[in-house]
Amino acid sequence: MTNQALPWKKLIVALDLNSEEEIDEVVKLLAPEKVKFKIGSIAFTKFGPELVRKFTKKGIDIFVDLKLYDIPNTMKETASIITEMAAWAFTVHTKAGEEALIAVRDEVAKCAKEKDIRKPLILGVTELTSATASLAEVLNLVEVAHAARIDGVIASPQDLQAIKAKFKNALKVITPGIRSPLDEKGDQKRISTAKTAFSNGADYIVVGRPIISRKDYLKAAEEVLSY
Repeated sequence: MTNQALPWKKLIVALDLNSEEEIDEVVKLLAPEKVKFKIGSIAFTKFGPELVRKFTKKGIDIFVDLKLYDIPNTMKETASIITEMAAWAFTVHTKAGEEALIAVRDEVAKCAKEKDIRKPLILGVTELTSATASLAEVLNLVEVAHAARIDGVIASPQDLQAIKAKFKNALKVITPGIRSPLDEKGDQKRISTAKTAFSNGADYIVVGRPIISRKDYLKAAEEVLSY
């Protein structure tokens, strides 16, 4: 039995695996806890949109993390396809600019209304947690997301308090770079524990290797949320 006091519903598990059997096992063990799952470049490139649809048809929340960054028309057309997959959320690069993000926002709303399906959250990537970045640089990118009125941003644990202080609850903040004291840092530079991220205002956290590299996925997830 898992610790139900832990914030399971705020956990997004990154399915960065190239084995569909392993992906299925992770989802089977963790979906009952109502966590969400991120399908990024690795799994999406290998298994394609059908992997997303396989899970969304079962009512599982899938976060499609392709970090769309292109001309506005290409981004909005791609966003429309992701919307039709019934994704819970997807990412765009804030560096694509306000015009592109507005195009995506409007297309997603139009597609969801026409198809009578849930409108996915549009989340703007600021600076990757594997890169060094100043707070000023991050806040400038968050300002683009705010001006375009998308749903939220992806930002490091170190940027959380400043984003929440400046933009209040106008944007959801999803935080990668989560590590417990038991985990290796890996290529992440700006990290924190789950509890620290939540106390600083994270709406959701994204965790990959500290969970999917372990044999007992459920125990690993519980450990991450406990610190």
